[in-house]
Amino acid sequence: MPDCMPDRAPDRAEMLLQLATERYSCRGFLPEALPRATIDRILTIAQRSASWCNSQPWQITVGSAAATQRARAALLAYVRQAGAPQPDLDWPLEYRNVYLQRRRECGLQLYRATGVARGDTEAAERQRLENFRFFGAPHVAVVTTEAPLGTYGAIDCGAYVGLFMLAARACGVASIALAALGAYPAFWREHWGLDPGRRVVCGLAFGHEDGAHPANGFRTSRATIDEAVHWID
Repeated sequence: MPDCMPDRAPDRAEMLLQLATERYSCRGFLPEALPRATIDRILTIAQRSASWCNSQPWQITVGSAAATQRARAALLAYVRQAGAPQPDLDWPLEYRNVYLQRRRECGLQLYRATGVARGDTEAAERQRLENFRFFGAPHVAVVTTEAPLGTYGAIDCGAYVGLFMLAARACGVASIALAALGAYPAFWREHWGLDPGRRVVCGLAFGHEDGAHPANGFRTSRATIDEAVHWID
């Protein structure tokens, strides 16, 4: 029976819901490298992502365990000396109203889980730097788009990142999208030889999660569809 038959749809939808619910932003990884076949499987699925005019603007530079370890050490040293971020893409001007509330909720959950007390700036800075350590992940990838494609090239990359993380979950792999890695594109161009004509959108860290790590002990909330969807009859 073809996979697209209607009586198969409920099971497939439930499977997708389960994967979407299980996926979370992992912030504590085990150090063991993944088999190349597993990474290739995730990349093959992610490559099916939709894009405007099928332009497929994403390019993914993936680090082996050894390359990731070298990048981790080099990036931390770079961040400590680089000063203010200089991202290729404009960052949010500000978070307001419900968006600020959601951002604060996520941050407070992370701080509670990792024992960062209110006002403890040193502990907060250590936790911030974990972004540039890739939270200990054995693999990191950098996502770039062709600069002339502008905003919609970046949007297509966002769709790719979402599918990558779902594919990773389906393969038993944890992941986190790292906007912070887009803060210093000059580092990646120098360290990994990225094409200067491409814009760094974000990073992806992935591997097997450390179930005992306190940062993995919470889950963020989601708005209801009534809050996010507006029907016009």
